Amino acid sequence: MPANEYKNSLVEANREAIEGHVREILRLIGEDVDREGLIDTPARVTRMYEEIFAGYDVDFREVLGVMFDEDHHELVIVKDITYYSQCEHHMAPFFGKIHIGYLPDGKIAGLSKFARLVDAVTRKLQVQERITSQIADILEEVLKPIGVMVVVEGEHMCMCARGVKKPGSKTITSAVRGGFRDPALRAEFLSLIKN
Repeated sequence: MPANEYKNSLVEANREAIEGHVREILRLIGEDVDREGLIDTPARVTRMYEEIFAGYDVDFREVLGVMFDEDHHELVIVKDITYYSQCEHHMAPFFGKIHIGYLPDGKIAGLSKFARLVDAVTRKLQVQERITSQIADILEEVLKPIGVMVVVEGEHMCMCARGVKKPGSKTITSAVRGGFRDPALRAEFLSLIKN
């Protein structure tokens, strides 16, 4: 099942309670919860939560599916994978691109599996640093490659739209495993994701 079709079963099971809480939050911030534009908002927010928090119901290791035997030991990069997540500190969105590189050791994964893994890891309350490490750790555990490197670029609404209000600022995090500790390989990866 594609990651964009995942749903959070807990949200679905608690739909009525969540809708009631959303309605109460709207009331507490000073809104008229009975005005036309807000009548269906609690239900819409709950449906949105099913989708954007779908990562809680996913076994990340199963997302990669079947590995393929392949005698390829050169760098593989899947770059510019778009992601959307929610900051666990403010529940504000953050989004950007993820770049993944790995050196296979006799096993490869289907390319679409990397995008599905990104969706599964990012669809929950998160911090960018954890996303970066989780993706690298899962790939290292499941693919058992010679090395893995993950670079995550993010624009955080909790920093752009509130607080210090610095729109356009980006946060970049990286995780390096195995063979990517070699400065030459790391430099090759970074050079290739920039082009």
